[in-house]
Amino acid sequence: MRVLLAEDEPEMAAVLVAALRNNNIITDHVSTIEAAEEAVRLNSYDALLLDRSLPDGDGLELIADARRIQPAVPVIMLTARGDLKDRIEGLDLGADDYLAKPFAVEELMARLRAILRRPGNIEIESLCLGRLHFDLRNREARVGETALELPRRELLVLEALMRRAGRTVERSSLEEAVYGMDDEIQSNALDAHVSRVRRKLDAAGAGVEIHTIRGVGYLIRQARP
Repeated sequence: MRVLLAEDEPEMAAVLVAALRNNNIITDHVSTIEAAEEAVRLNSYDALLLDRSLPDGDGLELIADARRIQPAVPVIMLTARGDLKDRIEGLDLGADDYLAKPFAVEELMARLRAILRRPGNIEIESLCLGRLHFDLRNREARVGETALELPRRELLVLEALMRRAGRTVERSSLEEAVYGMDDEIQSNALDAHVSRVRRKLDAAGAGVEIHTIRGVGYLIRQARP
């Protein structure tokens, strides 16, 4: 999952970015409407988290532009302006949910999960290939009954490959699934992640193979007998 967070309060932004990333959610953080508009043009998002009071305007202004580019993207407004009139205004202008500050991070995560379960955003709960099972809800990978110990980015690599099992995943798509736009990506970092995932799957007897498609990307499929 990849989300855009538009929040100009540094402390609040740091807390939210950390919480989202701890839940294996790729998070792009911006602090202005202008930067958010550019991010939506350049990237595909599963959800937008928008503060209303940004330095260059009201976060509600982003909704119409974002929906022209990504029509189905869910939007949660985050704001200190939580009276009834403001909530109605936000929902009428296209927000899917409205969360007044201060709020518990756990509530935000629950609301994010809830809007992604709505019709049109139904998410499958698990992926299976060979003896490998990937639990999308809990972000866990298992071979049989044994959990695989995978750091966050290795989990994201494996999830991206599993979601397109049997098809080649281009390097650019894989990088987008693993890194946020503020992350520095070293030239061989993605290859190193894939290599470690491959070794762990082989060692666990997962019954799957990750193939390097030279110059294009990677492909995961069930191992041949």
